Amino acid sequence: MVWGGISTRLRTPLYHIVGNLTGVRYQNEILQALVVPALQAIGPHAILQDDNAPPHRSAAVNTFIQQARVNRMLWPANRPDLNPIEQMWDELCRRVQQHHPPPANLGQLLQWLQQEWNGVPRAFICNLIHSMRQRCVECLAHNGGHTRY
Repeated sequence: MVWGGISTRLRTPLYHIVGNLTGVRYQNEILQALVVPALQAIGPHAILQDDNAPPHRSAAVNTFIQQARVNRMLWPANRPDLNPIEQMWDELCRRVQQHHPPPANLGQLLQWLQQEWNGVPRAFICNLIHSMRQRCVECLAHNGGHTRY
């Protein structure tokens, strides 16, 4: 499994998660090491949009986010997944699948993932981020049902 973060200004390095991701690991390896520095680089109005995966919502993570003064987008438990990162994962998958032959091993796959992650044009990412308002509008218009996103 890999983790990555995007914004209109920057993208984090793609992080390879070995084993199970717990709340403590999410806090130490991702939030503290990657997210907080990225949010600080973006500025005081940066907002973290994560999902409701159990490691993201552990008590330790919630405490850390409050102490680190991270602005976190509130996201209801039962909602369509409108996070722009989902389209980024789709794009990354398409790009890696274009490599032939398939990767020979995990190391090569991780190398290709990082290469393609870095190769996604900034304009593509900006379009994803800027589509957030429309994603929410469509979700509301469809009473939380299916949207084109």
